[in-house]
Amino acid sequence: MLLLLIAIQYPLWLGKGGWIKVYEMEKQVELQEAKNSLLALRNAKLSGDVKDLKDGTRAIEERARVEHGLIKEGEYFVQILPADKTSSSISEDTSKQAGGK
Repeated sequence: MLLLLIAIQYPLWLGKGGWIKVYEMEKQVELQEAKNSLLALRNAKLSGDVKDLKDGTRAIEERARVEHGLIKEGEYFVQILPADKTSSSISEDTSKQAGGK
């Protein structure tokens, strides 16, 4: 009788449609749904970009400015660089050395 009980339980737990396989498949479905939601967000953003590029000139103009550094006629291009820490520390070191000699 015990052997028959074990024989009946085997497919339930370890068989093709057993509980363990169902649990593993549910985890895979959850992971795939998470990936799909991230891809859906990306697609929505890209769809908005495509719509902007088709309908308006502002998006095209912005990309031309950012990616290619283009400016309109009558505009001036000004680039502000951040202060370089290494050059200021070198000038401080040279002024200390000059004053100490």
